Amino acid sequence: MLAKKKKLSKKEIQEDKLVTTFYEAKSFYEGNRTMLFSVIGAVVVAIVAVLFYTSKVGENNLLASTELSRVINSYNSGLYQQAIDGKAGTEEIGLLKIVNNYSGSEQGEVARIYLANAYFYTEQYDKALEAFEDYSGSDILMVASAIAGQASCYEVKGEHSDAAKYYAKAANVSDYTPANPDYLLGAGINYIKTKNYNEAKVVLNKIKNDYGSSSASRQVDKYLVQIKS
Repeated sequence: MLAKKKKLSKKEIQEDKLVTTFYEAKSFYEGNRTMLFSVIGAVVVAIVAVLFYTSKVGENNLLASTELSRVINSYNSGLYQQAIDGKAGTEEIGLLKIVNNYSGSEQGEVARIYLANAYFYTEQYDKALEAFEDYSGSDILMVASAIAGQASCYEVKGEHSDAAKYYAKAANVSDYTPANPDYLLGAGINYIKTKNYNEAKVVLNKIKNDYGSSSASRQVDKYLVQIKS
């Protein structure tokens, strides 16, 4: 005759489940130890990589800022080729080397804008255009400046349709960019040169309506007259 099965208490049931879960987990661990160590190792490597990258970017940003400060005097003095190449026998390594060494950091990308401008002022327009296109920083004013720089390169090369498009694009980066009325004026002038008068009216009237106190606003009427005549 079978002995009467003992009824387990609630506490005993919970303890039994706990024991079962423990052995299931232990069994899974024993069977998948290699895989688990690989996953954990990959996570650790990823965390270390992120921390190293963040530290490296911060270091590069500081170094780029230091190097840039050594070039600014040449740039502001109009010695643009020297600013690009650096000055032999001094700590001024030049904008091109700063960009090559520290691209990706915010200050490295600021140096790229200076490099592009220096190329532009020395009439190296294709190099200037490439440098403006390669800007990858996150500063909104610099983003707009890089796009407007491309517009300026297209304008001086006589590619007025692209110039108008990029000036208008620069003005749309942010409502808080101080140079927006100038960008819009550049777009309007280049739209007129391509006989795209409808778009010219739109951007010129936007200057009058949204930026009435700007210096660009004082030039709008003479261009609107050209459209009407």
